[in-house]
Amino acid sequence: MIILNTLEDFKRIYHAGKKWQRCMEAINNRNNIKANVFYSIGDSLVYRLAEGNSENSELFEGNRRYFDVHYYLAGQETVEIADKSDLTHEMIYRDETDREHLRGRGEAYRLKAGNVVIFENHQAHRFSHGEGMRKVILKVTVEETYFLNK
Repeated sequence: MIILNTLEDFKRIYHAGKKWQRCMEAINNRNNIKANVFYSIGDSLVYRLAEGNSENSELFEGNRRYFDVHYYLAGQETVEIADKSDLTHEMIYRDETDREHLRGRGEAYRLKAGNVVIFENHQAHRFSHGEGMRKVILKVTVEETYFLNK
């Protein structure tokens, strides 16, 4: 997991490459999107606005074909991160959902408004203790700009 303190840090570090430019396009569109409605940019990125308090997740979630980028607009929440190799598989990976669920313990981090977080695919995450949270969630393909199976 990579935690950046501000959107400006994200722009400065991740400015090159189509996938990062599409991330900024989605984030810049945040005032025009409705909560819990998925939007897409090309075939490499989907995004949505999430609002409200986060539910405590019992299981960690991992991904393989997409990685998540979360931009926190308001509130705060705790995320727990662990390497997948340190966790036990509870539900095997499904290509249809790009998810696997794992059990175990990780390290907790408190995220707040302004943070941009990149969740790497060798790790899994679970959220808890969210208060007044509002964030843009982006799911970005690991391929450069297209799906290899198309």
